[in-house]
Amino acid sequence: MGPRYLIDSNIIIDYSAGVLPSHASDFCEQIFNSNFIISTVVKIEVLGYNHIPDKLVLMTEFINSATVLPLNEDVVQQTILLRRKYRKIKLGDAIIAATAIIHKLTLVTRNTVDFENIKGLSFINPWNNL
Repeated sequence: MGPRYLIDSNIIIDYSAGVLPSHASDFCEQIFNSNFIISTVVKIEVLGYNHIPDKLVLMTEFINSATVLPLNEDVVQQTILLRRKYRKIKLGDAIIAATAIIHKLTLVTRNTVDFENIKGLSFINPWNNL
């Protein structure tokens, strides 16, 4: 079994807007066509994104096809540790990183700057890491 991925909000938004480079779009389509995984925070961020009202039904169907990992006690405790250690990390990013760490998933994100110093977190930027 190959790597398993946790998809970040910016990847879903970029993909739905058609702005991913073709190699990144192909990579993401492979993930989306299998069992793609998101965190609860990503569901909230994507469906709460103000630029998708005309796509809300399609986006809701798309998100509902994902495995949505809940905010359980292990993720909460890991988030607390990350927030204590990395003071500048935003709460949403800390929850996403904690979810990836707890579930041993590689985070797929364009937002690597906010995650690059987190020990134990594996991530890939499909814009330039393929």
